[in-house]
Amino acid sequence: TAVAPAPAASTTGGMINQGDGAYGWPIRGRVLSGFGDKPDGQANDGINIAAPLGTPAYAAKDGTVSYAGNELRSFGNMVLVQHTGGMYTVYAHLDQILVSKGARVSKGQQVGTVGQSGGVAEPQLHFEVRRNATPQDPMKYLGN
Repeated sequence: TAVAPAPAASTTGGMINQGDGAYGWPIRGRVLSGFGDKPDGQANDGINIAAPLGTPAYAAKDGTVSYAGNELRSFGNMVLVQHTGGMYTVYAHLDQILVSKGARVSKGQQVGTVGQSGGVAEPQLHFEVRRNATPQDPMKYLGN
């Protein structure tokens, strides 16, 4: 099944148009892999968005960085942001991490740059929305 592309990029003052959803788009680009079960028996707990190496990745919502590191090898460099109400967002396969654990971030603040870290074949951002430990379909939170 084809995955709908993310809305086209539009930039204003170095930032992207994050859209009109409850959460902002962390980057703009083609969605390589959508949320959920895959034909090969694997599952994607988020979405993977293609973007050139070094593209800025932005916080989708205000929160506090609860993890910034690379201990989960398949995700490479990763940032986890905790939001109110038991919600979290995950930004993985980063080239650079620009925030540290415990930092407060605002929606639209740069948290890193798109990379090819972890087990991916091309530069991309893996983005998740979680309620506590349960993965949610990010497309239900992201607007146009």
